[in-house]
Amino acid sequence: MSLNVFWFLPTHGDGRYLGSAEGARQVDYSYLQQVAQAAERQGFGGVLLPTGRSCEDSWLVAASLIPVTQRLKFLVALRPGVISPTIAARQAATLDRLSNGRALFNLVTGGDPEELAAEGLFLSHEERYEASAEFTHVWRRLLEGETVDFAGKHIQVKDAKLLYSPVQQPRPPLYFGGSSEAAQNLAAEQVDLYLTWGETPEQVKEKLAEVRAKAAAQNREVRFGIRLHVIVRETTEEAWQEAERLISHLDDKTIADAQAALARFDSVGQQRMAALHGGKKENLEISPNLWAGIGLVRGGAGTALVGDGPTVAERIQEYADLGIDTFILSGYPHLEEAYRVGELLFPHLNLVQQPTPLHAVNPAGEVIANRYVPRKVSQS
Repeated sequence: MSLNVFWFLPTHGDGRYLGSAEGARQVDYSYLQQVAQAAERQGFGGVLLPTGRSCEDSWLVAASLIPVTQRLKFLVALRPGVISPTIAARQAATLDRLSNGRALFNLVTGGDPEELAAEGLFLSHEERYEASAEFTHVWRRLLEGETVDFAGKHIQVKDAKLLYSPVQQPRPPLYFGGSSEAAQNLAAEQVDLYLTWGETPEQVKEKLAEVRAKAAAQNREVRFGIRLHVIVRETTEEAWQEAERLISHLDDKTIADAQAALARFDSVGQQRMAALHGGKKENLEISPNLWAGIGLVRGGAGTALVGDGPTVAERIQEYADLGIDTFILSGYPHLEEAYRVGELLFPHLNLVQQPTPLHAVNPAGEVIANRYVPRKVSQS
């Protein structure tokens, strides 16, 4: 199976160490452009843009990067409850047209009650998924060309329509991740691709089976994706050394403070991530080459695949064998790690989007004593 592999655009910050200002990197438009162009050059099919009050707006960032990229797709966040589904559908169609069919959408219900309250959303966990289901129902129908009348518990629209359709037909794909029962029900009913965070293969297998069964009960099929960090080096030993270096500035108080802040989230997925490491720096390899260190201080996806290129490719294949065809990867710092992943991991994967240098001046290789030595590219 050919794999779709995406990268991550760090609109909320980047750096060389977790939980430390040392080595932190200022993120501005120039840097985001560099990361996006590096991802495109190395053969990533698209980039995920995060959402939240600590991030730059994902829609505006994606729109700004359209003219400086050629084929890169942009996975941006839909936020039910804080925007009308009609306006969101109009924005989605516009972004898809302006990018010539490079827009993808990620439904994000939110999991931080404090942040949601600041945005004017005071629904409970279950109510948020009710509202998300209604939002998605209207949004999908509008983008598929229907005129929509809808009167739900949370959303009401009358004679809603789009005058200008998206490029992708019947509409741009909809991605979504959530571990609760309500989230899985929503995915089974309305979503094109269900995303999970990087739990162990056994846990992921169980979760995918649940969503697959729920979708089958709706006479639907759902594709699957996974969100993972990667630490890939020329040798597995070097990769594990890099993992340790990444958390070398973390002390017990920094970890405890981060875990206390994340504990207020009512996200089941976040609770499952926290359970993988228990707030301790010891015993972080929770499955072969799967490391839970990032989740010590970062919310969301908190695990990384660690190893040399062939080893990480083997672990990715284990997830692919479960039915996952889309991998959304990231690494710190994101500019340099985009190149490392492209150079060390991609030769061992069967990619949908093959890396092709843009406007290459010279073939890849080295000059030794005025003689050209071509670079050898290993084959998977």
